[in-house]
Amino acid sequence: MQHVRAPQDRSPRDLLTSAMRQVIDNIARARQPALHDLPPEQARLAYAKGSGVLDVPGPALARVEDVRVPTRDGTSLPARLYAPRAIAHGRLPAMLYFHGGGFTIGGIASHEALCRRLADQATCAILSLDYRLAPEHRFPTAVHDAWDALSWLAGSGQAEALGIDPMRLAVGGDSAGGTLAAVCAIQARDAGLPLALQLLFYPGTTAHQDTLSHQTFAEGFVLDAASIDYFFDQYAPLRTDREDWRFAPLLAPDVDNVAPAWIGLAECDPLVDEGLLYADKLRAAGVTVDLDIYRGVTHEFIKMGRAIPEALQAQADAARALRAALHA
Repeated sequence: MQHVRAPQDRSPRDLLTSAMRQVIDNIARARQPALHDLPPEQARLAYAKGSGVLDVPGPALARVEDVRVPTRDGTSLPARLYAPRAIAHGRLPAMLYFHGGGFTIGGIASHEALCRRLADQATCAILSLDYRLAPEHRFPTAVHDAWDALSWLAGSGQAEALGIDPMRLAVGGDSAGGTLAAVCAIQARDAGLPLALQLLFYPGTTAHQDTLSHQTFAEGFVLDAASIDYFFDQYAPLRTDREDWRFAPLLAPDVDNVAPAWIGLAECDPLVDEGLLYADKLRAAGVTVDLDIYRGVTHEFIKMGRAIPEALQAQADAARALRAALHA
């Protein structure tokens, strides 16, 4: 599927839906400091404060439980388990979810509604991981945290204790979290760990943000070029790090036999082209890919269900793919 560009005599802004344009205008009128103009700790607080404003609250679930996940360096990471039914009703398949935020902001709370809805609609458990953030923890700490969590969930016997079936697992994430999920899918392939699905909302996959969509949507589309530079300078300031496939999965030597993918992209997003390129890379390797492009919306739209109808549609599409993969 090809990305549709605005005609040369029209602005890229003309691609936006009226609802998406209204959200962007409201953000501009609020005159809040840009996240990239704030120190990371203040940026996290600002993002946390605003992350739920446009989101629709998630459904009540039978089980929501905070757990701790061990890592290779002895750190214990917070995680939250969401399940639509109690453990007494048998083991559920599960998805390990990694939140977005440029590896610098975001956390369990910012993605709570999304994870609740996916758990409810896909009839599965979702384990949302609070991986460590930059600049305090630079590349590849987030990658290590993500893989350690998946290995723990799949191989330690912990899954059974949580009421999870370790033979029916998926990984997922949005933006930077989508990058981590894609990387975990490759690592799982290499480790012989079968995954039912990799669920990727607008994942970052390139080393240098040099696709046409990065130019087209560089300013005024929620995620701008200055913010991307800011986040990646926090997380991976070295060029050698950015050319590591664990930062840029498009550079992975091969993706043969990785888990099937559902990929949801926003049309008016700097990351849309690299999402398309990654879908092409997977398909060229014979991997089954279900690709949806949501027209007229921007990065971060999946957490704007109060204002953007495509948000709830994308969540429903993702949940349907997840349910089909985990309950096959």
